[in-house]
Amino acid sequence: MSMKRTNVYADPEDLAIIKEAAARRGISEAEIIRQGIHLAAMANRVWDEPLFSRTFEGSGRTQTKEDVRNAVADAVQRESRPGTAA
Repeated sequence: MSMKRTNVYADPEDLAIIKEAAARRGISEAEIIRQGIHLAAMANRVWDEPLFSRTFEGSGRTQTKEDVRNAVADAVQRESRPGTAA
C-alpha cells in the first residue's frame, strides 16, 4: 500500500502518550498515528449498503422483552442438554 505524507498539529500531551505507547508496544510513533487515523476514518465512514441486508421471516411485529428472554432461555436450555453440540 502506498502512503501519502501529511502534516497535522497535535497537543503535546497527546504526542507524549503516543511516544509512550509506541515504546511500550515496540512500534513506531508513526504506526500509532496511522492506526489512529484509520480508526477515525472508519468511525466516520458512510456505507453504501445497510449493515444488515438479509431479511428474516417473522410475525412483522416488534418482539417484546419477554419474547426475547424466552427465546434466549430456550436456546440456553437446548445447548445445555447432554449430547447437544453448540
